[in-house]
Amino acid sequence: MSGNGFGHLFRFTTWGESHGAAIGAVVDGVPPRLKLTEADIQPWLDRRRPGQSRFTTQRQEKDRVEILSGTFEGLTTGTPVSLLIRNEDQRSRDYGEIRDKYRPGHADIAYDMKYGIRDYRGGGRSSARETACRVAAGAVARKILGDGVRIRGSLVRMGADRIDPAAFDDAEIDGNPFFCADAAAAARWEDLLGRVRKAGSSVGAVVEVRASGVPPGLGAPAYDRLDADLAKAMMGINAVKGVEIGDGFAAAALSGEANADEIRMENGRPRFLSNHAGGVLGGISTGQDLVVRFAVKPTSSILTPRRTITRSGEETEIRTRGRHDPCVGIRAVPVGEAMMACVLADHLLRHRGIDSARGG
Repeated sequence: MSGNGFGHLFRFTTWGESHGAAIGAVVDGVPPRLKLTEADIQPWLDRRRPGQSRFTTQRQEKDRVEILSGTFEGLTTGTPVSLLIRNEDQRSRDYGEIRDKYRPGHADIAYDMKYGIRDYRGGGRSSARETACRVAAGAVARKILGDGVRIRGSLVRMGADRIDPAAFDDAEIDGNPFFCADAAAAARWEDLLGRVRKAGSSVGAVVEVRASGVPPGLGAPAYDRLDADLAKAMMGINAVKGVEIGDGFAAAALSGEANADEIRMENGRPRFLSNHAGGVLGGISTGQDLVVRFAVKPTSSILTPRRTITRSGEETEIRTRGRHDPCVGIRAVPVGEAMMACVLADHLLRHRGIDSARGG
């Protein structure tokens, strides 16, 4: 299986399966002499960890990260950083009934078509369990970016219910189980998700990730566009079916006058009067906030019976038992933040190479 790595100068490769002994990542391209210990990584993993509320899967994983290589006396050495996260709460027996059935909306049938074999225990590599590795890699990326770059994700829509942008309060994000910046919306979602769980169903969501303090000049105009790499990063997250930058699809309904981010000078520097472009023009960062949103489909593993086929081609029905997220978009918020950090760290290192080449 190819395609297990992401990035260029800053690059990580993940390994492991949902019900294997462990999962992990090897992070390459980390500059030397950065302060890095498990304590720098663990808080980010704790935000993604399952079983923290009744609105996520009740699988109990501590997600304790171990640094196996790449550091010495609390500093990075410039060699690959190897990270290990042990699986501790697998219940493979929960999947015995579906070993020969394909779950509609899941990757089961596509994996079998491609490889002729599939790990039916939680989906193997297609499981969202793998995203813990991305969050760990993102924590390393944040050390490269430094404190001047702030990355913040939030849930802005659950099902058909959107937040009120005017009620957006950053302080609310960590005050509810949905990473929601609108307290009123979070209260509605609690009721919504309770009804969804009781019905044995699931619901989708939209996640927004913003990065502030991003320097201008990251990215390139053609095939190494910053926005293109961000789109790939978010689209590569499990269950994501759509990505937009800035106003995204809504920009198609705007006039040229409304869409243009006008510019003025302030204290000798350009100041944009709006940010419809989401902080990227021509594939290059402008210094404004980067704004990315991605749509997460409803969890495919549900209790409601659905029509499907078996591996031998027989028509049948399936209902998936076990522990599953009624809205997998909730735990996608820290994953989106991590992928943003990885893209920015990669582009920052590439930009530094350009500066060095021109004597900057």
